[in-house]
Amino acid sequence: MRIKKWRLPQTEENQTAQLSQALQIPRVMGEILSSRGHRDPQEVERFLRGQDELHDAYLLKDMDKAVERISQAVENGEYIAVYGDYDCDGITSTALLYTYFQDIGARVLYYIPDRDSEGYGLNVEALDALKRIGVELIVTVDNGISAIDEVEYARTLGIDVVITDHHQPREILPNAAAVVDPHRADCPYPFKHLCGVGVAFKLVCAMEGDTQGMEMLDHFSSLVTLGTVADVVELVGENRTIVKTGLQSFEECASCGMQALMECAGLSGKRLDSGSLAFGIVPRLNASGRIGKAELAVELLLCDDPQQGAELAQQINEYNDRRKDMVNTILADIDCRLQKDPTLLEERLLILWGENWHHGVIGIAAAKMVERYSKPCLLISIEGDECRGSARSVQGYSIIGAISRCHEHLTRYGGHEQAAGFSLLRAQIEPFARKILDDAAEHCDIMPVDELPVDAIASVEELTLPTVEALSALEPFGCANEAPVVLIPNCTLEGIHPLSGDKHIQLRLRSGDTPFTAVYFGVSSREFPHFPGDRLDLAASLGVNCYNGETSVSVKIKSVHPCNLKQEKLTVGQQYYEKLCRHEPLSQKIRDYITPSREDVAVLYRYLKQVGSYPFGYDQLWCRIGGKLNYCKMRVCLDVMEELSLLERQNRFAPVLTLKSGAGKTDLERSEILKNLKGGDVCAYIR
Repeated sequence: MRIKKWRLPQTEENQTAQLSQALQIPRVMGEILSSRGHRDPQEVERFLRGQDELHDAYLLKDMDKAVERISQAVENGEYIAVYGDYDCDGITSTALLYTYFQDIGARVLYYIPDRDSEGYGLNVEALDALKRIGVELIVTVDNGISAIDEVEYARTLGIDVVITDHHQPREILPNAAAVVDPHRADCPYPFKHLCGVGVAFKLVCAMEGDTQGMEMLDHFSSLVTLGTVADVVELVGENRTIVKTGLQSFEECASCGMQALMECAGLSGKRLDSGSLAFGIVPRLNASGRIGKAELAVELLLCDDPQQGAELAQQINEYNDRRKDMVNTILADIDCRLQKDPTLLEERLLILWGENWHHGVIGIAAAKMVERYSKPCLLISIEGDECRGSARSVQGYSIIGAISRCHEHLTRYGGHEQAAGFSLLRAQIEPFARKILDDAAEHCDIMPVDELPVDAIASVEELTLPTVEALSALEPFGCANEAPVVLIPNCTLEGIHPLSGDKHIQLRLRSGDTPFTAVYFGVSSREFPHFPGDRLDLAASLGVNCYNGETSVSVKIKSVHPCNLKQEKLTVGQQYYEKLCRHEPLSQKIRDYITPSREDVAVLYRYLKQVGSYPFGYDQLWCRIGGKLNYCKMRVCLDVMEELSLLERQNRFAPVLTLKSGAGKTDLERSEILKNLKGGDVCAYIR
C-alpha cells in the first residue's frame, strides 16, 4: 500500500488561540480556519455567515452589450438558441437560461452538441443546422471563449453570437456581439471564480436589473447551486453565498424531475449538503452527457410532470450504473498493463492509451489514478484514427501548461491547471507522449506529488460532539473549502474488524487512556498493512453519527501513517529511485548515498527472514525497517538481492517479497547493479 504524503498545517499556537478566544469557537475550529488563511476575526465572522454580497452583474465586461443584443432579439421575436455543454455545469446553465428566456416570452430552443459525434463547443455542422431552422442569435453557456473560427463562420451565416463562459481565454477573443467571461484580461469583475452557470446567472440578473442578485437567486437557486458544486470551482466569496443560500431551499425549488433523481440517489428527505450533490446528483447528470444524451438531463431539470420525471430519472440512473462499469473496466485494463510493465509507474507522468475506452469516462479514471499513484495521469481513448485524451494533475504541476507546450501534436486542447482535455491523431500518440515526458523532465527535476491537506492536529479528547457539531458552520464544503481533515497523532491499534464482506474495515484504537473507533472505507483487512500494537497517526474527516436516537462522533479515515513518519525522506527517496530507473544522470554524491553496503543488504535480509515474506509494498517495508536505510538505497538493495538470487519478487506491480529457500551468503561484488552504480554508469542500471 502506497503511503500518501500529507500537507501539514502551518499555524502558530498564539494565532489560533487568539482567533478561538475572539470568536468563542473550539480550538480545533480555530486552527482549521487559521491554516486556511482566515485569521482576521471580522473576516472569519463574514466567512462563517456565508452571506457576502453578490457583485453587480454589469461589472462583467460586455454585459451591457449582451443585454442589449438579447433584449433586441426578444423584442423583435428572433429565434434564440441557448448553446450549452454536456457536463453538469453546461446542463444546468442551459436549463437556467432556457427557462428564463421562456419566462420573458422569447422564441427559444436549446442545443447541446453530442459528445461522441461533435465534441465540445461550437462547431460548423451545428451552426448550419441552427441556421436551417431560422436561428438568428446564439447565446453560449459554459463554452465559446475559444471558438474564434466558429464565431466568424456564424457571422457569414447571419447569426450573431453572445458568449458567456468562464474558461481561460486565449490571446485573441472571438469577434462576437458580446464576450462575457470574468477571465478576460480587461474584465474588472472582482470575483474570478464563477463557473458557467454562475456567469449565465449573472446574465439573468443583468437582464432583470437585479443588481444584488438575491431575487434571481431565490428563483434559480437549485440550478445555480448544483452547477457551482459540479464544476469544482472555489467555494469562497460569491460561490459560497450561492451554494449556502441554495442548499437551504434546494429541495423545494427543485423540479419534479430533480426530485425524482434525488429519490433514485437515496437523498429524498435527507439533509442536503454540497457532498450530497457532488456524489449523489452530479455524477448521474454527468453520466447522461458522458455516455447518453445530455438533452435527457436538461429535460429532467425542466420537467414538472412527476411520472415523466420518474422515467427520466430512472433512465439517467441506468446511465450512471453503466458509467461505473465502464470506469471499472478501464481501471482493470490499466492494472493489467501495469502488472505487465510496472516501469510505466516510474515515469514522471503516467500516460496510457487503449482501444474501446469510452472517452466520456476516461477523465474519471484518470482522477482515480492520480489518487492511487500520486502523480499526473493522461489517458487516451483510441477511436479509429481520431483519439481523445483526458488529463488530471497534482498541485504544483500545470497540466494545461504542459499540454499547451506540446500542442503541435494535438488537433484540439483546453482545460485548467489540474484538469484538461485534448484530441489528436492516432499516429501522434507516441510522439506526444515522448514530448510531454521530455517537457516534464525539462521543467521538473523532482516532480510534485499528490498531497492530502491536513487542517489541524488534535487529540481524541478534543474531538467532542459539540466541537464536531460546531464544524458545520464551515459548510458548504468544496474546492478551496474542503471538508476538514484532522491529524489524530500517536494512536495505538487494538483491533481490526472487517465490514461489508471485508470491503471496508473498522479499527479499534486508543489514544492515551481514551478508546475510540474509526472506519476506513475502501480498504480490506487483507490490504491493511498494520497490526494490533502498532502506533499510528490518522488523517481523518469528522462527522456526527445518529443511530437509534443516539448521536456520537464519527471518525472516517482518509490516510494512515506509522507514527512519526519522515515523509519528506520517503518522497525524495521515491523520486530518486525513479530517476535511477529512468537512467537519468545522478551526481557522485547521490550515487554514493544510494549505493548499499553489505550491512545494508543484511538489514533487509534479517527482516525478511524474520517475517518470512512481506506483501504490503515498498513504502510500508521502508517503515517496518525503521528507516535504517534511505528509501532509494532500500530499493537498490532489493534489486541487488533479486539479481543475486537471494530474493523472490512476485508481481512488481503489487509485490510480495520473499527470501529464496536456501539463500545464504553471497559475494556482492558479483552484482552488476553495484558495479554500474559505483562506476557511475546509471544508464546500465538493471532490475
